[in-house]
Amino acid sequence: MFIRQLDYLVTLAREKHFARAAEACCVSQPALSAAIRHLEEELGISIVQRGQRFQDFTPEGERILDWARQTLVAWEGLRQEASIARTHLTGTLRLGAIPTALPIVSLLTGPYRAAHAEVRQRVQSLSTEEIMRGLDDFELDLGLTYLEDQRLEGFRILPLYRERYVLLARDASSLRNRKAMSWANAAELPLCLLTPDMQNRRIFDAAFRRLHAQPRVAVETNSIFALYSHVRCAELFSIVPHSLLCLFEMREELTVIPLTPELNRAIGLIALDHDPPLHLVAAAWEIMQTVDLEARFDRLISGDYQPIHANE
Repeated sequence: MFIRQLDYLVTLAREKHFARAAEACCVSQPALSAAIRHLEEELGISIVQRGQRFQDFTPEGERILDWARQTLVAWEGLRQEASIARTHLTGTLRLGAIPTALPIVSLLTGPYRAAHAEVRQRVQSLSTEEIMRGLDDFELDLGLTYLEDQRLEGFRILPLYRERYVLLARDASSLRNRKAMSWANAAELPLCLLTPDMQNRRIFDAAFRRLHAQPRVAVETNSIFALYSHVRCAELFSIVPHSLLCLFEMREELTVIPLTPELNRAIGLIALDHDPPLHLVAAAWEIMQTVDLEARFDRLISGDYQPIHANE
C-alpha cells in the first residue's frame, strides 16, 4: 500500500488534477484521495493543498514528493533485480526523443526488443527541456537528443551519430542536377521548414543568419511527414537531417543534395548518472552502443540511395 500511495502522489504531481490522476492510476477518485490522506496521517504532515479542486503541494509536500520519486525508482530497481533472478528482464523502458530523432528510434528499440522481448517500451516526442525534466523527475529512463548543450552536464551521455543536413527536392532537374548547394542558395528556394519553436529550425535559422541570408519560408509545420508531403506534392523544398532519409524509401521520387558548408550536430542518449543504473537502462546502454547509426545514415548521402533493410 505504501508504494501505491507514493505512485498516486507522483501521478497527482504530473496530472495536477485528482480525477485525471485517478484515471491514470486506474482507481476511483475517492480511493486516490483517501490513499493520499492516509499517507498524510502516517507521516503527520499536510502534503496537498486542497480546495474544491487540487491547488498545489505544500512546501513539506514538495520535499516528500522528491523522496517519493526516488523511492519509486529504487522500487523499480528492486523489481528489475528480481526479474533478472528469474532470468527474464521485465518492466517498462521510458524513452523521450526530440521530434527530428523520433522517426529513427525504432532502429534502437528494435534491437532492444530482440534482446529483451518481455520489456515494454514507451516512446514520447519531447523537447530537450522536457526530456531533461522527465529524467530529473524520474518519469523517463532515457532521452535521445542533441548533445551540444551545457545543461547536460551531470547526465550520462552516449553519442550515437552526427546529424547532417541536406536539401530535399522533388526533381533534380529543377536544380539543374546540382551535386551540392550552399546555404545561401538554398535560402532563395521556396521552403517548407519546421516551426520556429523547434530546436532543429533554430539550428537552420542560425546558419542562415551567419550568412546574412533570409530564407523564403512558404510553409511551416511541426510534422516531419508534412515536410515530406510538401516536397513530394507541393513542389517545395526542405532541409532535413540526413537520418530521416531512411524513412523515405522512394529514392526515385526524391532528390537529396548536400548543403555546403556542412553543418552537423551530435545526437545521442542521455540518462541520469546513477550508480548502479537501473537494469533496464544498463541493458539499453549496452545494446544501443553497438548500433552503428553513423555509418548507416552516412550511406544515405554517399550517392547510394538504395533502400537499406533493417538487418543491414
